[in-house]
Amino acid sequence: MADFVSGSEPLEMVCPNQTEAYNYIQQVAVAVAYQTLPRKDKGCVRAYLGKVTGYSPATLSRLLGQFKARGNITRAVRTQPAFHRVYTDEDITELARIDKLFEHLNGAATVETLRREYVVFGNQACVRLQHLSVAHLYNLRGSKTYKRQGFVYHKTKPTAVRIGARRKPQPDGRPGYVRVDTVHQGDKDGEKGVYHINLVDEVTQWEIVVCVEGISERFMIPALETALERFPFVILGFHADNGSEYVNQRVADLLERLRTKLTKSRPRHSGDNGLVETKNGAIIRKALGYLHIPRTPDNVIAINSWYQSWFIGYLNFHRPCAFRAVEISDRGKRKYRYPKDGYKTPYDKLKSLTKAEQYLKPGASFELLDLQAYAMSDSGWAEHMQEAKAALWESLQL
Repeated sequence: MADFVSGSEPLEMVCPNQTEAYNYIQQVAVAVAYQTLPRKDKGCVRAYLGKVTGYSPATLSRLLGQFKARGNITRAVRTQPAFHRVYTDEDITELARIDKLFEHLNGAATVETLRREYVVFGNQACVRLQHLSVAHLYNLRGSKTYKRQGFVYHKTKPTAVRIGARRKPQPDGRPGYVRVDTVHQGDKDGEKGVYHINLVDEVTQWEIVVCVEGISERFMIPALETALERFPFVILGFHADNGSEYVNQRVADLLERLRTKLTKSRPRHSGDNGLVETKNGAIIRKALGYLHIPRTPDNVIAINSWYQSWFIGYLNFHRPCAFRAVEISDRGKRKYRYPKDGYKTPYDKLKSLTKAEQYLKPGASFELLDLQAYAMSDSGWAEHMQEAKAALWESLQL
């Protein structure tokens, strides 16, 4: 060993197998009676073992000290118990599938969707996911299994038009007070894209979307008539920002025929039309993005067909929305929360209202609406909607 250690040629050796290295160190220690050797010879043995195993002096001191204390050298085994795994790879794959179909809703809405998949529609793939918490949802989304699944804006110009009352509507818990806004599908080379008319009921968040070629009266009046007709309840109020496409005499005449009050947003009160503004980003932009879509009649017809066949049904019967709860402190201060059990689809919210039947239009009934709401599971409807959207993109003239 002394000759090997004192060799003039530098030698670097590493033992890749830890078990074999430990066994060899123990064999050498037994063969040379390491405990009985004088200090100088022990140093020679340690230098030799360091050469052949590649271990540091500190590691060899620990291993030889273990040999001295117990007579053998063994690998340390972890004694910490492993946590029981609740959600399997199949569960995470199903979560990723539903996230993809619903285009990654927020945590609370996704948890409610998973619960409905099992409780309402009997999706056995969600038998464990129905109990998933919002906090752990993000842990699963960060897992390797999950990860393997793998323009210009212009502010609205203010106008001084004496049409409509400048105030915030007060629905008092009644559906039928609609917020409306326009979403523009981008410009390209000076050419305007299509426009989306987004209408959202304040109380139930029932949402109707219509695509138009332009925002002139020629396109807006028929589009608004069609959109308002698609709501299952009577429209009592119509609230818009101060855009001229809504605050004009033709729209006012249309609403007068429907016995609907027209209101418009107040200056420095962004919350007056805040609900539909959030829906513009969370719904319209998420579904169709910012890509310029030329405003041709064929494009408008194709988008409206997808809206009517799949998208509107998805928004109102299958996509959970957050409904806030108001708490008033002893000092009279209001605090707004979005509790977990406050997530409902717009249809479920409508049915939960007291004497909800009184708000329905003549000829509408919950029996007829149930046929559409429960004809397909949430994920099943979303899957067909995504397939139809893929076909839509292929048909658009871009």
